[in-house]
Amino acid sequence: MRDAAGLRVHYRAMTDQLFDPDDDDAVRRELNERRTELEVLVASSKEARDAVELDQSRVGRLSRIDAIQDQAMALETDRRRTIALQRIDSALKRLDAGEYGTCVRCGEEIEPARLTLDPAATICIDCAES
Repeated sequence: MRDAAGLRVHYRAMTDQLFDPDDDDAVRRELNERRTELEVLVASSKEARDAVELDQSRVGRLSRIDAIQDQAMALETDRRRTIALQRIDSALKRLDAGEYGTCVRCGEEIEPARLTLDPAATICIDCAES
């Protein structure tokens, strides 16, 4: 299963592959693994984002419409992946600054279970729900 950015969704709570959000090295490893996965996905989808050829003599009208729709979906996926990469970079900066795991809104600690599911989370569950 993949999330909106195309990353594999990890159900770590059901496995023995939990990483400890209090272990800076484990967090850094996890974030870098996700970053690498996203970069590979971005590179592999470049062709889908290329401009659609509008030459009617080579491609029928419906095929062009399909190609334009595919391109729009690829561009949106790329936008989401870019946001995910920015979130990962931000989490790595917070980790370096000693602020990782602290909610940027209220300053409270983000629950370890939330960080395990999304190590780039910036806000606690209470702030996310409000």
